Amino acid sequence: MKGKAKILVVDDETIVRESLYDWLSSAGYEVVAAGDGEEALRIINQKKIKIMLADLIMPGMDGIELMKRARAIVPTISTVIITAHGTIQTAITAIREGAYDYIEKPFCPEKVERLVKNLVEHQNLIEENISLRRKIEDRYRFEDIIAKSPKMLKIFELIKTVAPTNATVLIIGESGTGKEVIARAIYQQSQRRNKPFIATSCAALPESLLESELFGHEKGSFTGAVERKKGKFEAADKGTLFLDEIGEINANTQVHLLRALEEKKITRIGSNEEINVDVRIIAATSRNLKKMIEQGEFREDLYYRLNVVTLDLPPLKDRQEDILPLAEHFLEKYAEENNKDIKIFSPEVVEFMLNHSWPGNVRELENMVERGVILSKDNMITLNEIPQDMIHRIPDEGKTVDAVVRNHILKVLEETSGNISKAADILGIQRMTLYQKLKKYNYSVNKSDT
Repeated sequence: MKGKAKILVVDDETIVRESLYDWLSSAGYEVVAAGDGEEALRIINQKKIKIMLADLIMPGMDGIELMKRARAIVPTISTVIITAHGTIQTAITAIREGAYDYIEKPFCPEKVERLVKNLVEHQNLIEENISLRRKIEDRYRFEDIIAKSPKMLKIFELIKTVAPTNATVLIIGESGTGKEVIARAIYQQSQRRNKPFIATSCAALPESLLESELFGHEKGSFTGAVERKKGKFEAADKGTLFLDEIGEINANTQVHLLRALEEKKITRIGSNEEINVDVRIIAATSRNLKKMIEQGEFREDLYYRLNVVTLDLPPLKDRQEDILPLAEHFLEKYAEENNKDIKIFSPEVVEFMLNHSWPGNVRELENMVERGVILSKDNMITLNEIPQDMIHRIPDEGKTVDAVVRNHILKVLEETSGNISKAADILGIQRMTLYQKLKKYNYSVNKSDT
């Protein structure tokens, strides 16, 4: 037994309540008791209750309703329903609603103790799985990036190598792949991390204002310039300037940017004064700059100035191992932000996430999870909270649901060293269901690992 498990006994009959209290206390458990559902909920709010034994028939609030409300407070709480003779069918209904098991009155101390012992082991397994998930996430976390795919782990190593230098970095990748997150990781690992990090999108401003935004302007230099303004280069002096969507800048701005990179000097619009700047540039683009060079839309000399080191971010569909760790990270983030106790995805949502092609990449996944947290009325995100247009999209050719599910199951088994019980809990399915799937996949199960 890992410490003393806290057990709540709820029964309106004093003799039943006191008997269970005495039996379980003498077995070494920490026991609290309540005479009705409302009192039980107050206790659950105050104490870290892992296990609850609740009478099925009680005045005011019955055992099933109490179980549901208790799970809203503590999603991992395990409930055993206490039943009287003639209410077995209702008890079975309770199990379908999520009860761990039921015991029928009158009951003997040995049966109760055996059931609670199994429940404690079940709870310890849940805690081990939560700990395992955290360890997996910690192992594959780099700054604010979570990934474990080989492609991303190589990028982590490249970040560690390039970050301490002053080299200009070009990050390329589809929209939504997390280019700014990578840029900030480079900054956090650099010697400039205590100096400014300034980010600007070159696609967010019209061409007429972009130069002013980057290099600044003098009062009266153009209509609307009512005062002197420092640009992003001056603001980022001694620090890092992140230029997102660098492929969107016009020819004139490209010339001035090239000069800033080569000479480390800028000139505000409307001024002849040169200003020295010490800025590390990290640029990003979702466009093909080499093709733009061929079409005369981007300067080749500027490209090579920016492209000292290139980080090529793969789309999410090409890093499937990262989907679930990212989803769980976003789930934890938005559940906390929205003050909701949502900890898991339903098995159907897990299957959907692994099968979806993610055209919007990590940003699409994050938005989906945030929406799910906001809309969920339970402690789990289900397909009801997923946008229907996402669910009805046609999956990539050759990527069947069964193949995706098989790969996911085998990866979880690998992470749990083949432990069937741990893997089933992580996957959110029954052990028998997992056995059936593994039999279908011709996977050899070692009974000692269950």
